[in-house]
Parts: sequence; structure tokens; C-alpha cells
Amino acid sequence: MDSIFPTAEQLTAALRAGEVTSAELTDEAIARIERDDDAINTICVPDFDRARAAARGADRARARGEDRPLLGIPVTVKESYDIAGLPTTWGLPPHRNHVPAEDAVQVSRLKAAGAVVLGKTNVPVGLQDVQTFNEIYGTTNNPWDHRRTSGGSSGGSAAALASGFGALSIGSDLAGSLRTPAHFCGIYAHKPTLGLAASRGMVLPPGPALPAEHDFAVVGPMARSARDLTLLLDVMAGPDPLTLGVAYHLTLPPARHERLRDFRVLVLDEHPLIPTGSAVRAGVRRVADALVDGGARVEWDSPLLPDLTEAAVLYTKFLFSGSVARFPVEAYEQLQARAGRLSADDQSLDAARLRGMVFSHRDWIEANSFRELHRHGWRQFFAEFDAVVCPITPTPAFPHDHEPDLMKRRIDIDGVEYPYFDQLVWAGLATMPGLPATAVPAGRSPEGLPVGVQLIGPMFEDRTPLRLAELLEQKIGGFQAPK
Repeated sequence: MDSIFPTAEQLTAALRAGEVTSAELTDEAIARIERDDDAINTICVPDFDRARAAARGADRARARGEDRPLLGIPVTVKESYDIAGLPTTWGLPPHRNHVPAEDAVQVSRLKAAGAVVLGKTNVPVGLQDVQTFNEIYGTTNNPWDHRRTSGGSSGGSAAALASGFGALSIGSDLAGSLRTPAHFCGIYAHKPTLGLAASRGMVLPPGPALPAEHDFAVVGPMARSARDLTLLLDVMAGPDPLTLGVAYHLTLPPARHERLRDFRVLVLDEHPLIPTGSAVRAGVRRVADALVDGGARVEWDSPLLPDLTEAAVLYTKFLFSGSVARFPVEAYEQLQARAGRLSADDQSLDAARLRGMVFSHRDWIEANSFRELHRHGWRQFFAEFDAVVCPITPTPAFPHDHEPDLMKRRIDIDGVEYPYFDQLVWAGLATMPGLPATAVPAGRSPEGLPVGVQLIGPMFEDRTPLRLAELLEQKIGGFQAPK
């Protein structure tokens, strides 16, 4: 496998200088996929013929003097996005033959920006796992260690980028689905502010592609550099032209600061509900040391920080309240009976998951009121700080675990087992209030696995954590290709 993969920014410079053509870049990417992807299994739906045609069209457009943001750049797209003429299954066998007739809004934006779509990347069943495998397309392996997961649910996109299969990819995030694969595969990803980027056409099949935004869920960019994240976010951001886009145009505020020494950062490496593994804690400390060395104001505690336990419980209830919407009535009634037997004193995450699964509308409204209080708390926090640095999950990538009952799975943290879904509490820190969060590489574990951290920023100030990611990349380095 190659040791150096150029960024989209570098490829654009080469295209503008006439040093390479899009057709050449596309052929090179396809050749790499055909050579290396059998062992990793990232590109589940190749679209090479149309990619080559699009690349030739991009070269003709550049010859005419056109210069769009992604003109001629080979990219991949998460399988859950609709692409006209290609299957969208979400890894669900009953929908293996579902072929949309229209592109998702974000695919349309990629193509309008001149990108060359190589194909679609693998996902977990229903996008509901921290790993990427399904009956239709099989298992996606981690490029650093094929015995381990690439993460989920954007695990195919992360593994593709780490393997050099295209310069950019687009994914989605509800429970860390952009950030966790980035952390596990050593790349960059950005979970935008809730509502910043339209998601029409990223819909569970066979549902129609309606312009409805779903609670918690966002779509966002993945890349091999922080600057590439910003480049792709600028293409993706903006309201759906069928709804808010009729009246509004997006203008993101600039980053709060340009220099590392001007940032005010809170660093967290411990959560009250789950320990942080030593490898991840070392990554957080490495970033914290770089911030201090760069002159940033770094704190490790603040009374302004919203309560982490309450936030995690709220997030867990919200997250699992949507997971049973299509359960058979009998199964739902069994869950109700189990939840009714819970002790009022049981405030564990297991109890929160069960209570969330049987939320009434009244329960949801009450929880949403608490969420608004947390959002207000974050506004007060970001009046004094610019970003939070914290883990994405407690561990690096773990070995494949295909136990069908997800509630029986366990996550090993430095030799001690914990419930599988407890690892989501760190992802929920940004997701529950809808904050932007940028995943950045932060070194390697003793076993040589990538370790990442997330930079959480103020709502709709996405350029602030993205700029901090750029400065950290300059300070401690960024993506390295698997050996």
C-alpha cells in the first residue's frame, strides 16, 4: 500500500497547474481500489464507468476555463445516500434491489462542485452499529489491522480514505458515525451543527426522499486533512432548497481565532459513567500539551460545563427512543413491561436505554426541556471558552464482534468489560445539544492503532473547531497512511 496519499487541496493545485488530469487521478484511484480493496472491503457499490466519464467531463470543463471547488477530484459517498441508478440498501437485505431515481441533495452538491464519484462505501445494518458489516456487502476491515473494525456507521468511508480510495468522502452522524470511524482509522471528520447541512436523500429505504430533518442526525465531510474538511463543508453546508433555502442563505461566522495562542480550551479525559482507556487518554494529553506549548489557555475543569452524567442519560434516552419505532406491537409491549419493572432509583445507562425505548410523547417533551437547558448552559460555557477537547470513544479500534444481540456485546477498556453502548457517551456530548465537533488524529496506541480526539465548538460556529484542527495538524501532524 502507498505511504503517501495527496489531499484534495494538493490535487486541486496539481490540476490547476496542468500537472495531472482528472482522468489520470480517477484511473489511479480505481486501480488502487481494484488492487487493495479485496482485503479491506470499503467500496461496496463501485461506479467506475460513470466516474471515468465524469472525469473526462471535468477535464473538458477545466480546458474551457471552469474552476469549481472540487472540479475533477475523485470522491466516495456513504452507501446510505441516494445516487440515481445505484442501490441504496442501508445494509438491509429486504432492500437490496432498491434503486433511487434521483441523487441525494448532497450528492447533487458534490457533482455541481465538480467532484468525480467513484462509488458508495459500506455501512452497518440500518446504520445502527459502531462497526461496519451487513449480509449484503460483508465486513469492512480496519486498514491498520484487518482483525479490527473500521468503526460505524461511516466505517466504509473512513477506511476508504485511509486506504487512498479517493480524496474525500461524505458520511453521516447520529451516535458518532462520522467521528468514531475517523478516530479508528486515523483520518479527519466533522460533525456539523445540527441543521447546518441538508440531508434530503439520506433516507431509510424505501422511503421517499423528503426534505425532513431528523433529530440528532447530521451529514458531514470526511477527509485526510483539516483544510480539506473545511473545503468539503463549504460545498455541503446550506439549507434544503425545497424548504428553508427558499428564504435563507447561509453565512457561517469566521473562526474565533487564527492563532493557537488565542484559543481558550477546556480539556476532558474522564467521564463519570465510563473510564477512558490509557491509549485514548494519552492522545488527549498529547493534544493538550500541544495547546499549552502553542500558548493556548488550557483548563481541565470548569463550573460552566453542563453536567456530563445528566447529558449522557438524556442523550441515551433520545437515541434509543427512535430505535423501536418500527418494532412489532408485541415486542414494544414487552419492552414496556420491562421498563415498568425498573426501580426509580436505577439511573444507569442500561435503564436509560430501556426507558428511552418506551418514551411517551409526554416523556419526550420533558426530556426536550432539559435538552434546551443544556443548550443554554453550552451558550454560557462558550462565552468563556472556544472549544472542548475530549475523547470520541474510550478505546482505539476493537476486534470485530458480530454477536447479533448488541445488548450482549461488551467493550474492553484496559482489561475490564463494559456494556457495548456505554462507549457512546462521548459522542453524545456534542450530539445531544447539536454542537459541531471535529475529529482529528492524535497519535497511535502502543499497538500502533490510530487514536483521535474531538474538538467541540459553539453552535453554528463550525469554523472555530475546524480552524483549531488545522492549527493542531500543523503542530502535531495529521493523517499517516497505514503501513
